[in-house]
Parts: sequence; structure tokens; C-alpha cells
Amino acid sequence: MSVDKFDLVDIISIDQAGRVVLRVSDHLDWSDSLGHQTILQEKLNRYLAFVESGEILERYPDAKDRPVLISVVFKFRPDRDGEEFLVRAKGIVESAGFEFRHELFAESSDN
Repeated sequence: MSVDKFDLVDIISIDQAGRVVLRVSDHLDWSDSLGHQTILQEKLNRYLAFVESGEILERYPDAKDRPVLISVVFKFRPDRDGEEFLVRAKGIVESAGFEFRHELFAESSDN
């Protein structure tokens, strides 16, 4: 499971608040920030299509009548342009009626 595998939902679960969480596992560094943003945008678009098309209910019936959270977990801290991209992505995801969150998996010397 990986951010660059567009045909897969990396992780899907129900959190303690009862939301369906669609998690993106992002292992890419930010040395090519624009390329990284493009890959992440394609993955997020796929997740939105997965929910909006109803495919989520076919593959994960427990999602019925639950709010959706799309969460990106990064291995590497986004650069400034990446952070700006995430602000825009949050606005788009939330305007579609879903929650959006991102976080760093763990602090390390790589971050």
C-alpha cells in the first residue's frame, strides 16, 4: 500500500468516533515537491471518487451512514509548498463534505 498505487485504498477502518477513515500511506520524500503533490493529488482524487461513486459501500458495507475522514500519514515532513498544497486539499475535501487530516508518522532524523 502506497501513495503511488492509485488503484488501491491503502487502509480503511472505523475510528473511535465512528468515522470511516480512509488512510493514505505516503512514504515519498519532498525532493521533487511538485511531483509529490501531483501523485498525492491523484491519490486523493481516487479516494474522493471511491466515496462519491458509492464504491466504498460495495467494498466496505460498514461505511453506510458514517462520516468519512481522509487522512494522510507522511514518512517525511512536507516542505513549504507541500504544506500549501495540503491547505488547498483540505478545502477541496471538506467542500465535498468529508473531513481531512494529515500527520507525520514519527519524528526521525529523516524528517
